[in-house]
Amino acid sequence: MSLFSEIREFFVFLKHYLIEKAIFFGKNFEKAKDLIVTLLIVKRGKYSSSFLNTSFIFLIFTAVVAGPIIAENNPFAFEEKVSTPASVLNYNPYESSVLTATSAKPEIVDYEVKKGETLVSIASKFGISVDSIKWSNNLKSDLIKPGQRLKIPPEEGVVHKVSPGESIYSIAKKYGVPAQNIVNFPMNDFLDLDNFTLAVGQYLFVPGGKVVEKPVPETSRFVAQIQAGVRGTSSFIWPTSGVITQYPVWYHMALDIANPGAPAILAADSGTVSYAGCLSWGYGCHVVIDHGNGYQTLYAHLSRYDVEVGQVVSQGQVIGIMGSTGRSTGTHLHFEIRQGVQLLNPLNFLK
Repeated sequence: MSLFSEIREFFVFLKHYLIEKAIFFGKNFEKAKDLIVTLLIVKRGKYSSSFLNTSFIFLIFTAVVAGPIIAENNPFAFEEKVSTPASVLNYNPYESSVLTATSAKPEIVDYEVKKGETLVSIASKFGISVDSIKWSNNLKSDLIKPGQRLKIPPEEGVVHKVSPGESIYSIAKKYGVPAQNIVNFPMNDFLDLDNFTLAVGQYLFVPGGKVVEKPVPETSRFVAQIQAGVRGTSSFIWPTSGVITQYPVWYHMALDIANPGAPAILAADSGTVSYAGCLSWGYGCHVVIDHGNGYQTLYAHLSRYDVEVGQVVSQGQVIGIMGSTGRSTGTHLHFEIRQGVQLLNPLNFLK
């Protein structure tokens, strides 16, 4: 049976059902009405006054007592709007200059080699290394010819064509980078953002990736060890302890600090919480603190947050716990420093 036929039968059934209910209600209503009219005629008005007064009082009682209950359980009533601070209503976690920078950056370019060009000249033209072009095109030598098509990466790294059975984790391991670096690159697409599923045959850019002969030891991915609470050059302190797995770049002007122990997250400086909430994508559970001097800090991918909007926090106060919510592949903190809508390099404040 087709979907159209099923829908038509449903509406035919609904029509007959409603008609039968209406007839049933009408008959019972007429019986009740006839009974009341007969009673009033028999009593010839003896009890009509008291009956009307009692009915009126009953109706008022029903409206006062049952009215709120009916309104509360009415599925068609509009929900009461909860008063929310203007700063939260107008909050856009991705409103920053990095979006403008992203739109200005080239994507993976499908380039046709022209007569007289070499890998060196093409690399110079696009501002990347010869190795990045060779790795992205599986070239074993520097020999190219006119008409040949090359995949040109947007910056240093590797353009990778996804094969069956591959994941961002296996690809990241192959090229010696954290999986989060692949996820952070804004031009990489996924079939499912919850588990970062890849489509066979799609092209993926691996920022900073390199083709290596031997597997890169796990410790080589941890480029720096930092300690929470240490004061930086601009009065900010490190918000947590762990290892830096990604430094600030044009499309990810932030620090990724990883720690499988999921330590506490500290306020980098005193201020007022302007946002505290969770998204199922992007930053996940995150907190934004306005420091009242033009600077704001953002703490993303938390497993939980322990502050509320409008709460005043002091430098070093625990505001949450490190986690892996939103667009994240593992337990880490995504830390940003902003001035208005401009993202700043956190290392300029935390050295």
